[in-house]
Amino acid sequence: MRDRLRVGLIGWGAIGTAAAGYLSDAPVDIVAVGVRDREVERAGLPLGSVVLTEPHELAGLELDVVAEAAGRDSVGPWGRAALRAGVDFVVSSVSAFADRELLVELRSLAVEHGAAVQIQPGALAGVDALAAARHMGVDAVEHRMVKPPRAWLGTPAEDLCDLERLVEPVVFYAASAAETAHAFPKNANVAMTTALAGIGPDATTISLVADPHASTNRHEISAHGPFGSLDVVIDNNPLPTNPKSSAMAALALVRAIENRATPITI
Repeated sequence: MRDRLRVGLIGWGAIGTAAAGYLSDAPVDIVAVGVRDREVERAGLPLGSVVLTEPHELAGLELDVVAEAAGRDSVGPWGRAALRAGVDFVVSSVSAFADRELLVELRSLAVEHGAAVQIQPGALAGVDALAAARHMGVDAVEHRMVKPPRAWLGTPAEDLCDLERLVEPVVFYAASAAETAHAFPKNANVAMTTALAGIGPDATTISLVADPHASTNRHEISAHGPFGSLDVVIDNNPLPTNPKSSAMAALALVRAIENRATPITI
């Protein structure tokens, strides 16, 4: 292991910049940042980092890990390039794996080139326990997403309930994780994360709730099986720099990277 982890960070939005800030005291060097447009001026880039716009530019940088925080369209191109270079790839935009062919492709590339794909839990809690429970068996998993009505504006929820007039919580949509990922792409990251950790996109039930009394974005995960039962709730506050992104999404990415750079992990 090197004294310091060499990281390629894909994306310099709210999650990427927040993660970089929290990693400033870790034995981590962000040596490259992948973006869409090299000409756009970006403040606060890590000292000494190079800006990349094409996935093939990862080659030759001697990276230990490539971490994605740039959206679902970035997962395929940057993931292929990282894995072909034999570099582990950390995924934040898990909604990309609603495309099952992409998941199969990246798994095959990881095996072929001796690398790994890591799905970080993002805004969720309890994903580690759910994934562990699979070894004994999981009979059912339900994931409820509870948000204030205003948080559902700009989604198909507007056609399924009257978001402006709600006086009590309403479950306006319930379907499999696979169906939810397509119908509500803005919520597909957490739906697919729960599904892949547990019993799969077709068997995992997702319920979407508009709650006029809610002040945070809440995720409630319930599962049961021979292992016992699991009930986890997390209320997420937004990042100060972007109210549409949960702070935990950035913090979980920090943990995924930091665990690769420290001798003791949990």
